[in-house]
Amino acid sequence: MNTRNHAMSPSSRSRRANEASDAMYRQPSYDCRELPDAVSIVVYVPGVGASGVEIEARGPDLLVTANKTRFVRVNWQALNLEASQRDYRLRLRLGLGFDYSQMQAEIHDGVLKLTVPKGQGYLAPANRLGRVA
Repeated sequence: MNTRNHAMSPSSRSRRANEASDAMYRQPSYDCRELPDAVSIVVYVPGVGASGVEIEARGPDLLVTANKTRFVRVNWQALNLEASQRDYRLRLRLGLGFDYSQMQAEIHDGVLKLTVPKGQGYLAPANRLGRVA
């Protein structure tokens, strides 16, 4: 699993380019729960192994990208399954004040469990744990 932290600098990519790249992915099912000292996030990504998961923190947003393991068979034929074989991408607006360097992640049988501890400057967002549009 890869984790990247980015400073809160404005993105150089336009919103349109971001939407186009998101079209290549599908949003996984997920569940968020606020704990007293952390946020627990469970993301369902069937067909994904630990090497295919990338987690990025961009200011108040958490970006989880999960790429499926692909097997090419000798007798391979196209079956128009492109939509069901797309990789996963989830964007969550958690807010500021989380300690991403202490984040814990584990994946087992396509279930990714993240625990993001709250930092010293944690302020609960007005709209709790909403998806970024």
